[in-house]
Amino acid sequence: MELIFLDTETTGNDLTKDRLCQVCYRNSTGIHTEYFKPPLPMTVKSMSITHITDAMLEDKKSFADSQMKKDLVFILASGIFVAHNAKFDIAMLEAEGVKVGQYICTLRVARHLDVEGVIPEYNLQYLRYHFGLNVTGNPHDAEGDVNVLVALFNNQLTELMKTIPDREEAIKKLIEISSTPSLYKVFNFGKHKDEKISAVAQSDKGYLEWLLNQKLTAGDNDEDWIYTLKFYLDK
Repeated sequence: MELIFLDTETTGNDLTKDRLCQVCYRNSTGIHTEYFKPPLPMTVKSMSITHITDAMLEDKKSFADSQMKKDLVFILASGIFVAHNAKFDIAMLEAEGVKVGQYICTLRVARHLDVEGVIPEYNLQYLRYHFGLNVTGNPHDAEGDVNVLVALFNNQLTELMKTIPDREEAIKKLIEISSTPSLYKVFNFGKHKDEKISAVAQSDKGYLEWLLNQKLTAGDNDEDWIYTLKFYLDK
């Protein structure tokens, strides 16, 4: 099956309302990048990160009317989608009517492969420099991020093939890992920041119970953290 490496830039991070403003994907035919005029303005926060402004998008076509959308509907129907924090990009694509089937999330794979929990951050750019990935491209630009994404995927596949030498079987394992909630090992926020969650479960179990209740009552959609907290609380 064909691998489609994809990254999006968006008007913001609200999955319920924000939309695409840039899409880049790489497949067997090459790399494809395009800007689009979204149906709502860019947030100031998003502009500060991506440096994409409303003025830059004023004369662009909408994603809904684009050839890229038609192409993605076709290739994602049978290919394997690869993204970092894939759930976000999938939500953004599906809001535009583009369905995603099988997928690989390099974020979840990174957590899975970090058995001892020694990597303090799993964002794409941190992993880029942690693993010394020699790629070109600016951060928070869809095309630059796709270049890093491809390099990170190749790094992860190489690591996994040390135990699963068959490439197709290794890719199947990456899909399996990506479709299962991943386990955090270390707190990256709050009063127990940088502490192992297994240790906090022994010393301050009430904090884990409180945090889980907060996420559940708030309707938090972060299934990885909910899974992690339930795991350490043995629920």
